[in-house]
Amino acid sequence: MLIAKGDARDSRLDRKLAFALASVAGGLNAAAFHEVGFFSGNMTGNVSALSSLLAMGQRRQGLGYLAIVLSFIIGSLVSTLAISAGLRRGIGTIYAHVILVEAALLAALGLAHMALDRSAGVPILIGGLAFLMGQQNAIVTHISNARVRTTHISGMATDIGIGLARMLDILRGKADPSERGEIATRLSLHMGTVLSFLLGGVAGVLAWRIAGDLCFVIAGLVLAALAATSIRSAGQVMPNGPLD
Repeated sequence: MLIAKGDARDSRLDRKLAFALASVAGGLNAAAFHEVGFFSGNMTGNVSALSSLLAMGQRRQGLGYLAIVLSFIIGSLVSTLAISAGLRRGIGTIYAHVILVEAALLAALGLAHMALDRSAGVPILIGGLAFLMGQQNAIVTHISNARVRTTHISGMATDIGIGLARMLDILRGKADPSERGEIATRLSLHMGTVLSFLLGGVAGVLAWRIAGDLCFVIAGLVLAALAATSIRSAGQVMPNGPLD
């Protein structure tokens, strides 16, 4: 799931990757919203809020949203640099290792938020989560050749609409029926990802209500388990070298 990349991946691997990481991202977004009132992965909404505050002259309040967007971008930047460095060195498990780093940072972030008072903990939590969502989105974008997104669903919702329209054209005899299989595969990926994000959000809120800030540590452990499983599988398949 976190080893094969680009055209070496099939639709099954893309679905496993998308569904697993979208569930975690949905849970983190929803839990963080209930905790601090911000969405860590919704850059469209955050930029809209920033523009609104700037237009109203509330520049100081807008700085918080600017910080969220910048944190997301920096997370993506750092993730991409790490992946590029790993690939240059022939580390076939680099994607899994970057996810493992994300898991460790997420667990540390949850523990830090628990230890700090609200005035310090809130900005650290939301900025840290935005960084990690940017990091995760860069990972899945690289490994899937941009077929998969897991931290937001606007693009996938659009793709679902496009796919359904193309299916309707095929049913009405206005499009090539040979494309049916490819369209169905993409619809399965996008609809499953949206559903996973939704169910992950439900689970995230329930976990937050039960475990409080510890839910962020739990999410880190889930990511660590996914990464460790991929690293272990890669070692079993090709113990003498990296796996593409």
